[in-house]
Amino acid sequence: RSGHVSMVSRNFLTLKDFTPSEIQQLLWTAADLKTRIKRNGELYTPLVGKYAALIFQKRSTRTRLSTETGKLLLGGKSYFLSPDDIHLGVNETVKDSAKVLSGYVDLILARMCKHEDVEALAEEGSVPIVNALSELYHPLQILADFQTLQGHFGNLRGLTVAWVGDGNNIIHSFMMAAPKLGVNLKIACPKPNVPTFRLIITKYETEIYHTNDPREACEGANAIVADRRRKNGIGPRQETMKTLMAFEEYRVTHKLAEVAAKDWVFLHCLPRKQEEVDDAVFYSDRSLVWKEAENRKWTVMAVILSLLKDHVCTTPKPDY
Repeated sequence: RSGHVSMVSRNFLTLKDFTPSEIQQLLWTAADLKTRIKRNGELYTPLVGKYAALIFQKRSTRTRLSTETGKLLLGGKSYFLSPDDIHLGVNETVKDSAKVLSGYVDLILARMCKHEDVEALAEEGSVPIVNALSELYHPLQILADFQTLQGHFGNLRGLTVAWVGDGNNIIHSFMMAAPKLGVNLKIACPKPNVPTFRLIITKYETEIYHTNDPREACEGANAIVADRRRKNGIGPRQETMKTLMAFEEYRVTHKLAEVAAKDWVFLHCLPRKQEEVDDAVFYSDRSLVWKEAENRKWTVMAVILSLLKDHVCTTPKPDY
């Protein structure tokens, strides 16, 4: 238990709220569960008798399936609640819904359109709240990304991640976590789609650098991460021609990546659009998107387990 930090009963809204050692512990827990359950075939069910409500205002493939299958693997049960299933924010306030659901389940995982609603659940509920996506943050995705990068490179400290895309919730979450893990960020977003949070974190001796030139961001990068869609409900039908043209130079190709580090890899949260990355990169050996997608399960399992019970890893701690 040396160095173990209890996170039981805490909320998981943004990685801004977690220390470097706590983020490492969540990643270690994910790696521990993956090794013990997937590789070693261990039956490990510490969450028997634990129930979770999954509130989804937006549809999902990876978040829903990773959570439902992961919770079941750990012995618990989850209940999917779409806008058609509950009165949240319509006939019943978020405040009232949080209080009612807290009487039924041990944890609430919420995929919401507005971050303020996630915060309201946390403020009014009496059980841990997990942010499964809001318009400001997507912390579960970033844990999966860092687990994937650590598994590939063997370490995180000193890596440089290039972001090529929108100033959305994915890059916001990267900005909250990367410096704490010793990872440099080079962000390329076209005007006016820059990240909401403009910050340079020097206490962790890492760099967050912003440019409007995707080639400049990719220079020397170990990982190129792309995602163009804003995560606030805006889809292809609502995008203007001006918006599409602004991202024309942001498509990830081998030509764009020729300035990256020799060992560069590609990540994407999925679903992917052709205009974000071409097939030559997306289906190449450089692409880690399938491992990244699978790691969504192990990281959400780590978060849920850590908020409900004190888990002590039995496998060696990876280098971070």
